[in-house]
Amino acid sequence: MLAVKDWIEKTGGVKGFPNVAFTTDGASVLESDCDLLIPAALEGVIHHKNAASIKATLIIEAANGPITAAADDILRQRGVVVIPDLYANAGGVTVSYFEWVKNLSHIRFGRMERRAQETTQTLMLSELERLSGLIGADKWSPTDSFKANYVKGADELELVRSGLDDTMREALQGMRERWHEDERVEDLRLAAYMIAIQKIALTYQSKSLG
Repeated sequence: MLAVKDWIEKTGGVKGFPNVAFTTDGASVLESDCDLLIPAALEGVIHHKNAASIKATLIIEAANGPITAAADDILRQRGVVVIPDLYANAGGVTVSYFEWVKNLSHIRFGRMERRAQETTQTLMLSELERLSGLIGADKWSPTDSFKANYVKGADELELVRSGLDDTMREALQGMRERWHEDERVEDLRLAAYMIAIQKIALTYQSKSLG
């Protein structure tokens, strides 16, 4: 990436960069023979004029709205699976929510549980070392690297990454279940919208009941 950056600064573009193919018509790259396509920059790059020429069987919308509504219909009819932008492009928003929660509590992630976690894991490591002594350290014993990494409690970055991973896994599973279990749902995009609207409705209901 640094080499590409340096090349752009010197020449004003990527054309001529060594050992790569340069395509003047960038839009034609979308129609390349591939299994996975990730439009990650511009809105509406897959539209009714080129949707039928897309060869990928899986598209991940890493940009905001890279597929138009008309193209979405064409791709769905062709059996192309689309991971919608409101899921695939939601990592930053999710982490922003974590930051908002942290700011409300005025306590950084891990502050309440890190020492307790380290204490518990230290006890577990002590037991592993005792067992190692019983069976013979020459047969098995925890390595120094394992001990150092196991005892150390998770820091804030690790906790945020863990929370993001858990949130995204749960969201994808919910979309997948709605898609496969409800015959009215034709794709993951509709599944995602239905789940989102349902959550909003439940929030308003709980507020009115409260």
